[in-house]
Amino acid sequence: MKLSVVVSLYNEEDNVIPLCEQEYAALDGIDYELILVDDGSSDRTVERAKSVANERTKVLVFNKNHGQSTAMSAGIDAAIGQYVVTMDGDLQNDPSDIPAMLEKLENTDVDVVAGVRANRQDGFILRKLPSKIANWLIRNITDVHLKDYGCSLRIYKQDIAKNLGLYGELHRFIPVLAKLQGAKMTEVNVKHHPRTHGTSKYGINRTFRVVADLLLMIFFQKYFRRPMHLFGGLGLFFLSTGGIILSYLLVVKFGFGEDIWGRPLLLLGAILLLAGFQFITVGIIAELMMRTYFESQNKKVYRLKETYIGASKA
Repeated sequence: MKLSVVVSLYNEEDNVIPLCEQEYAALDGIDYELILVDDGSSDRTVERAKSVANERTKVLVFNKNHGQSTAMSAGIDAAIGQYVVTMDGDLQNDPSDIPAMLEKLENTDVDVVAGVRANRQDGFILRKLPSKIANWLIRNITDVHLKDYGCSLRIYKQDIAKNLGLYGELHRFIPVLAKLQGAKMTEVNVKHHPRTHGTSKYGINRTFRVVADLLLMIFFQKYFRRPMHLFGGLGLFFLSTGGIILSYLLVVKFGFGEDIWGRPLLLLGAILLLAGFQFITVGIIAELMMRTYFESQNKKVYRLKETYIGASKA
């Protein structure tokens, strides 16, 4: 099968039927499957999805709400297509953009084609402003320079999609997760429609979650395979700083005969010394955990792009 289209749904009863009809029309002539993942909807989304499903459609139903990242992950796990598309189920993404994105992916040396909502049809305060802030933060902190991290409409080669490692709320960081695998990415402008049914699940509060998840992304990018470089570095810094402070106080005590008991500097030196030992210990434990993670599951710390064997010249 060439294409798997993964759509996450949550309380989209008024959108799911026209969504499927648009998918069927846009993908006519392509060998595809449509995977609808219902993320614990409390309305009639599942009932209506089943009513419109054809032989190319799978409906995966969660027993409760797990979040968009988990829904995407479940859909990608079920996908069997050579290429995998992810998109939202609120009719703001347009399925008619998929064939052109597929052609772009097939004809260029990239692994991911990401959509950019060039003419975004959302309110400024609740949607555009938080998105602009999040995009700026992600671009400048992760050094993965895409224009629109909030657009869910993307197409991936299967091996990239299957190894994203989605959980929590990391769907907004999919380009960063793909880049960690060495994926090459490009962007294309896609259509964007105003929401006509249902209510948005996004808001300004998500910007704060982005900041929290960014810390995890920084760790993944720089220290995931070498946690001792982070924790050990911090530990040595605190250890040396605490040691210098305590050495100074020892000189004051025994060299000049001054009383150092009760000084805030003494407490600070002791705390830094203990913190240094703790960070180094955490670093060692984290290194052991990483070795267990890779070795117990026979995982590799690398991914080969290709293996070439030259033809015999005999």
